[in-house]
Amino acid sequence: MNVLLDNFSLYGKGLLGTVELTVYASLLALALGLVMAGFRVAPVASLRVFGTVWVAVLRNTPLTLLFFAVVLGLPRFGLVLPFTLFAVLALGCYTSAFICEAVRSGINTVPKGQGEAARSLGMIFPQTLGDVVLPQAFRSVIPPIGSTLIALAKNSAIAGSFSVVELLGTYKTLNELGYSIVWSFIWIAVGYLLVTLTISAVFNVLEKRWGVAR
Repeated sequence: MNVLLDNFSLYGKGLLGTVELTVYASLLALALGLVMAGFRVAPVASLRVFGTVWVAVLRNTPLTLLFFAVVLGLPRFGLVLPFTLFAVLALGCYTSAFICEAVRSGINTVPKGQGEAARSLGMIFPQTLGDVVLPQAFRSVIPPIGSTLIALAKNSAIAGSFSVVELLGTYKTLNELGYSIVWSFIWIAVGYLLVTLTISAVFNVLEKRWGVAR
């Protein structure tokens, strides 16, 4: 218990860093994931190809390698940003590929007749997708999106290796101060558990309210 009480401020900063990474990267992942899901079912071939390549590349690239590409690669092209922003970009883009596939699977559960009826009323593709298809698909994709964002919260631990303040990175300071590494990791695990349980609780509420009835 002493390791937590003696270093409460350090743990607090790490936990806040993890929460910020999770929130900002989740918003980016949800936005990009929705756009890419729309691309993947679009009637325009070039958009479908772009969405497919986006998912194939990011979903099959190790996240650590993506961090290296973003943090070390982008500055070579003159794009110099804070490490935290680089981490949000890496996490958000990586997770967007999984969000895209979750949303696309939900779109595929909507009967084709819904889209055909919308088109017969003169609605264009963006209107059909946004006003008819996605609201129905949303009900079935709540659980997989929740699981994906929980994975994002845990994946944020990689950011600590790239000079980003987050929860797992606190163990380095605690180890240098001579505290028990076992207890240090136990309290770090408790912090991640608080984050993931919060996400799980939010999506449980969403599922109860809007999810598909069983």
